[in-house]
Amino acid sequence: MNTITAKELAALLHLSESAVSLALNDKPGVSQETRRRVIKAAQDHGYDFSRKAIASELKKKAICFAVYRKSGAVVGDTPFFSELTGGVSVSCRREGYDCMISYLYEDGDLAGQIERLRKDRFAGIIVLATEIEEQTLSLFQRVDIPLVFLDAYFEQQEYNFVLINNTQGAYMATRHLIRKCRTQPGYLRSSYWISNFDARADGFYKAIRAAGMSTSQSPVHRLTPSQEGAYADMKEQLRQMDRPARCYFADNDEIAIGAMRALAEAGYRIPEDVAVVGFDDISATEYVSPPLTTVQVPKAALGEAAVIRVIQLIEGKNLQPQKTEVFTRLIQRKSV
Repeated sequence: MNTITAKELAALLHLSESAVSLALNDKPGVSQETRRRVIKAAQDHGYDFSRKAIASELKKKAICFAVYRKSGAVVGDTPFFSELTGGVSVSCRREGYDCMISYLYEDGDLAGQIERLRKDRFAGIIVLATEIEEQTLSLFQRVDIPLVFLDAYFEQQEYNFVLINNTQGAYMATRHLIRKCRTQPGYLRSSYWISNFDARADGFYKAIRAAGMSTSQSPVHRLTPSQEGAYADMKEQLRQMDRPARCYFADNDEIAIGAMRALAEAGYRIPEDVAVVGFDDISATEYVSPPLTTVQVPKAALGEAAVIRVIQLIEGKNLQPQKTEVFTRLIQRKSV
């Protein structure tokens, strides 16, 4: 019997090639009735199912980079996450593994999405967990594949975590503000929660206490963690206050840049009237006016550390769950 291709099956059944592919590979996106039709026609016309076995073998030499997205308020198509993804991909190739990118969506059947990842039998999985909440980790308990969570950490969870030292970075930035401005900094804090921002708050308040200041005396402005959102929020808050603090630490660069724009429109000079430090060192920090002092995150090194850790697990080395932190450094520009 001559074998039939997936393209020919699609023409025979008057379906799209993508629908046939989803059905043959047991992926979501087609109805059960369509799936049954495709499988039966494939069997009747001699479709070569060994191709699926070959694909399965290839996955044994692939690491899946699963990007978890809850709202997209923090994780999006930004240079920061592009560089992080690039670091993971390049490191995989250097170590002899393919890198396959997948997405996990909070607003979908998350348990089902994770189960499909497990069934795909990748050599290992790295989850970009920036937006993940602690209770969500329980959904990964059945994953029996080497697993690393990137860009998040939870004290009570015995998983492998790779992240930057958020507390150290925020402490360093806040200490810099105190030394330069000789006054108590305010805090431009994200109105959207992620574990990284909690750790940055810890670093901010540790620096305040180390300087002998009362944490209750630092004004806190809750702002949306995007440039436009932070701009609108800060503009409204400036209307309601007598004057802003002399200096501020911001949870990320997006907040810092948006707030700086609102401050400038309100007539405040930066850094003469108000100094600002951000966090992440996104590309825009060099081009805003004035260029933003910020905490640099070694994004490629962060991705590389996650790959190194998952390969250790694949090879059966250092199996005890570990927390790996990558240090940051302060980039001094003209906003302080």
